[in-house]
Amino acid sequence: MAPNEYPRPMVTVDVVIFTLRENDLQVLLVRRRNPPFAGMWAIPGGFVDIDEPLETAALRELEEETGIRDVYLEQFHTFGDPGRDPRGRTITVAYLALVRADRVQPRAGDDAAEARWWPMRDLPPLAFDHDRILTCARERLRRQLDCPAVVAGLLPETFTLSELQAAYEAVLGEKVNRRAFRRKVLAAGILQETGGYRRVDGRPAKLYRIRSNR
Repeated sequence: MAPNEYPRPMVTVDVVIFTLRENDLQVLLVRRRNPPFAGMWAIPGGFVDIDEPLETAALRELEEETGIRDVYLEQFHTFGDPGRDPRGRTITVAYLALVRADRVQPRAGDDAAEARWWPMRDLPPLAFDHDRILTCARERLRRQLDCPAVVAGLLPETFTLSELQAAYEAVLGEKVNRRAFRRKVLAAGILQETGGYRRVDGRPAKLYRIRSNR
């Protein structure tokens, strides 16, 4: 068969954005304004234009639906089950981003009726196969925990070791041994003491940042 004789599936992009709020791993969702699944919550995303690079489409859809721009995206998986979209055969390319909660103020736009952060432990029913996409995104993030710099992307520029540990635990969904954790992250050589302190439980705690060359 000639290429133009094959049915052409639709292509979309979806962007999973994680942040850390109140020591909870949270994800940005939008409430759909239009069918299918009108009124349900979903990952920000939409259709790719015929002459548009995938990442450009992901950044465009993210800004149109949430107002968020200038974030680093990592493509982590493609989802293409034939029945995932009632509008027809649709393949979606999923992206992952980590942001600091104090740096973004999501707002609804385009075909999104509302945009807000949701704790991963208390998600609403989701449209399409977005529950599967979120599960995959979190597993991707967990596999990156060997690099403290990844999780530090959820934190302010300077942070205590306790705050870094809390971020690890939020991603993992379980507690870690305090002494073993500190020994591991300090031995990695990617943290730099700032010389500053923050009082935690009445005691001064050293502030760190990720080394600029890492």
